[in-house]
Amino acid sequence: MTQQMTAGEEPDGLVRGLGSLHSGMLALVGGKAANLGELLSAGLPVPDGFCLTTAAYWQAIGAPDALLPALAAVYATLEETAGAAAGDLPDVAGLAATARAAILAAPVPAAVARAVEQAYTALGPGVAVAVRSSATAEDLPFASFAGQQDTFLNVVGVPAVLDAVRRCWASLWTERATAYRASLGIDPAAVSLAVVVQRMVDAQTAGVMFTANPLTGSRRQVVIDASPGLGEAVVSGAVNPDHFVVDALTGRVLERKPGDKGVEIRPVAGGGTEIRHVQAAQGTACLPDSQVAGLMRLGLQAQGHFGAPQDIEWAVDGADGLWLTQSRPITTLYPVPKSNGAAGRVPQAASAAGGTRAYLCFSLAQGLTRPLTPMGLAAVRLIASSVATAAGFPVPDPREGPSPYAEAGQRIYVDFTTPIRSTVGRRLVPRVFDIMEARTATVVRQLFADPAFSVTTRSPLGLLRHVGPAAIRTEVPTTFLRALVRPGAALRRLDRFTRTFEVSLAPGGAAGALARLDHAESLVGSRLFPIVPAILPLPALGFAMLGVAGKLVGGNAWDGLQPVIRGLPNNVTTEMDLELWHLAQAIQEDTESRTALMARDPAALAAAFQACELPARLDAGLARFLDRYGHRAVGEIDVGLPRWSEEPEHILGILANYLRLDDPALAPDAQFSKAAEDAEAQVDRLVARAAARSRIRGRLVRAALRRARMFAGLRELPKYQLVLGLGEVRRQLLLVGTELEQAGTVERRDDVFFLDFAEVRQALTRTTAGSPAPAPDLKALVAARRQDYALELRRRHIPRVLLSDGTEPEAVRAAGTAANGTGSNGNLANGTLAGSPASAGTVTAAARVILDPVGARLEPGEILVAPSTDPGWTPLFLTAGGLVMEMGGPNSHGAVVAREYGIPAVVGVADATALISTGQKITVDGGAGTVVPERTGTPQNGKVPKGTDPPARA
Repeated sequence: MTQQMTAGEEPDGLVRGLGSLHSGMLALVGGKAANLGELLSAGLPVPDGFCLTTAAYWQAIGAPDALLPALAAVYATLEETAGAAAGDLPDVAGLAATARAAILAAPVPAAVARAVEQAYTALGPGVAVAVRSSATAEDLPFASFAGQQDTFLNVVGVPAVLDAVRRCWASLWTERATAYRASLGIDPAAVSLAVVVQRMVDAQTAGVMFTANPLTGSRRQVVIDASPGLGEAVVSGAVNPDHFVVDALTGRVLERKPGDKGVEIRPVAGGGTEIRHVQAAQGTACLPDSQVAGLMRLGLQAQGHFGAPQDIEWAVDGADGLWLTQSRPITTLYPVPKSNGAAGRVPQAASAAGGTRAYLCFSLAQGLTRPLTPMGLAAVRLIASSVATAAGFPVPDPREGPSPYAEAGQRIYVDFTTPIRSTVGRRLVPRVFDIMEARTATVVRQLFADPAFSVTTRSPLGLLRHVGPAAIRTEVPTTFLRALVRPGAALRRLDRFTRTFEVSLAPGGAAGALARLDHAESLVGSRLFPIVPAILPLPALGFAMLGVAGKLVGGNAWDGLQPVIRGLPNNVTTEMDLELWHLAQAIQEDTESRTALMARDPAALAAAFQACELPARLDAGLARFLDRYGHRAVGEIDVGLPRWSEEPEHILGILANYLRLDDPALAPDAQFSKAAEDAEAQVDRLVARAAARSRIRGRLVRAALRRARMFAGLRELPKYQLVLGLGEVRRQLLLVGTELEQAGTVERRDDVFFLDFAEVRQALTRTTAGSPAPAPDLKALVAARRQDYALELRRRHIPRVLLSDGTEPEAVRAAGTAANGTGSNGNLANGTLAGSPASAGTVTAAARVILDPVGARLEPGEILVAPSTDPGWTPLFLTAGGLVMEMGGPNSHGAVVAREYGIPAVVGVADATALISTGQKITVDGGAGTVVPERTGTPQNGKVPKGTDPPARA
């Protein structure tokens, strides 16, 4: 453990005036004090005071040479368990209590006491002060740690100040703060605490202010909560405060909601505070509009200085003076989308309302909740640019992506403002989402009422000028018509195309690192796009024919047609899952292979496979499977994520899970065959119903349903082929990364995925040319990006739609329904959760909440509850009794596969992974679109398997 100091500071500098502090002194004065210094440097009103630096804390606890014995034991235990999962952490409460007791029992060092006395006396005789904790792991851009450490108000006299200082030091080790740091993986030895001592404001009114709306994300709204007396009443939740929402552009108060304010916290003569119960005037706000406007101006000035929205504590004194007492970044806001080279642009609250844009999260549409690596994003930008170029749209720099492409939170967003501002788009876009992602359809329709998205285009000709010629160039109409007239020939033509495409992926001849990089960039930049127009018309025809059949048959189309698209042929994802199941059946017959799978950990089995030490049948079968499907993965659209061929632990875990299924009736191949038989029987029934009206109608229905079953399963093929290409891109980049590792440019070869193509090219050019010019520090850049990526991995809530001012429309709707006393997630009575019907049937079983399928275990018959799914999840479906997803619509990936396997499924269930806990018994009605949890459900054995969500969240 080493004491942390800022360069240029005296090691024994115990006290600093607040006006001398700045953001570069975090290790010396902590986040709160550094931010106060920044506010003062910006000319903002901050009460006078000083900071007792972290050097004083280190002296008090005896670091680094003579650490208090009890603290030494605590540090050692926490350091040994660094990075442990939440369920594997030691007794945090006991460790925290031991640390607090040790600090409270230790005397304040004499030098520290003298420094505090001198600085306090300089403020004036017997002045009342606030003594506030300022930790070095506090008020950071990624974690505010708000309320983790203690503050003491109206402290009077040197002895009282020293006692408050000691208690602030001890509060670094509250149970909550200790557990929070452990959950974030923060090294306990890297955290210390400074103490801010400020002159108390004689507050008549106080509270908190957010310079962006923390509920909706809007950067154009300032939110102020206020109450008479000290701000502690608002911060602690002791009162229902007055609530103001202000338009940051105009200063107009958009919402004014008086609270009951039945409690005030006031200072007491001689020190300390007291809670007073008061009779507040009903409906009267404690802040006049002039003070609301003044606070807003100060808040926006602070936001401008820090360059990010702020969470501010403030006070108004008896002379109507406005004071800021704290400022920290709002860490819960989702980043604003940035597009087309605007990476350095900071969105401003003052952006014109007429310029508001709407962005759709493409990552979620692909079943990907996790962030993408920098190289993964770079590859998607190039693919998006090739699509736009093929459609005739200008793309100034393909590496930045086309103008509709955007990124936020290391995830992909698409600007869909133009379609929803057109009459045609308003008709088509919601209908598409009704099928693909029903919750998004609701949000899109909500935007239609927003004046910022009023109709500006009534004719579709502008779009057709681009799309029409592009479709003709890529032979989309021809492909569609060929498949309609000669479906068998269309399938044979498609087979030839996919074989040729796969052969073309590998680079020709011997290739150096630069040539490999060129090949990888060429694949994503131009050669993968032809997959889409070559394949997509066929599944589009399949679903179109399904709709035609529904119109011809009449009646309740969806109920009658849903069985037709079960057990579909030509679906590469179900073929993959069934091949894995057949491998499990072959292993079941081999004692040595079965024993190895059931007795050994998947990670150990994977290592044995790489070393060619697995039992022969298991080794050969797994090798065959990976040879065909090893390019797949969970989150496979990101080239930065390992493929199954690199890390087969997931597949080995799934195989072991399959061996636990001992009911022949539940065997996936049997269920799939039965689903196909039932589908053909349903086709015959629908044909008979149509033929009863006319023979020609019957023939047309049979022809339409034949094409629907033949082509609808191909909806998985474009992505399969795309991922096949991305697998080759990853293989080439890993070889490039190996060369960079050998040259010492990066630490390890997969660091290449935390760079982009241009950065890798620059590094290779310097390496091959032996340039004497100083190269950029790629190791430091990669380390910083890995840290940012790790932080984004912890983000749970990803907005499906975002506006350019940061507003999340779904959150606005949720806040509105909550204010009206209804559930924000569309829940029904008795705790029933509502979603979209996806696969008919009813099942009651234990739920298994899984956030990441890698390493997760789903017992046969359990109901899978997931945020979303992509093809990497589908091997779990084979043993699932049912499916519940937070995302999706009737035709999303998870819904289609669930129907093919005949398992009941409900999708688009808001917050399902939070409202349902592992082990809880739930009833899924896939026809009605409802999920009914048993309120008494508890997690099995009180434990949460790897990959599941903690039960405490339910």
